[in-house]
Amino acid sequence: MTRRLTVAERLASDNKNLLLEEIVQSDEWSQFLVEQAVLHFGQANPEFSCNMLRHVLPDLGHGFLGAAINALRRGGVIEHTGRYVPSTSPATHGHPIAVWRLSDRGMAIARQRRDARLQQGRAVA
Repeated sequence: MTRRLTVAERLASDNKNLLLEEIVQSDEWSQFLVEQAVLHFGQANPEFSCNMLRHVLPDLGHGFLGAAINALRRGGVIEHTGRYVPSTSPATHGHPIAVWRLSDRGMAIARQRRDARLQQGRAVA
């Protein structure tokens, strides 16, 4: 049986979700970079975490990577594997972070983008 959230817990959750949404909407270019990295890593690796992404992305500002990942999850592009690994970011002090994989929808998006790039390359050649 699941426990019902109190009013305070629901409000705190709503405020957190609004903050994450605000972070994601504040910088479309950074969101685009994260999306490209996720699609790339998702095609190249069956599973990935933010530890892998952090090494290839520029400094995105506090909380942005997590907010962008959360937006991709809500959009159905990635899905949680149910696994966690320790974070390698010094700011998180080794707290566990989620391991992700591309969803079927995410794989379809990644394939479409890859095919479009290949066709673009052929048109130029």
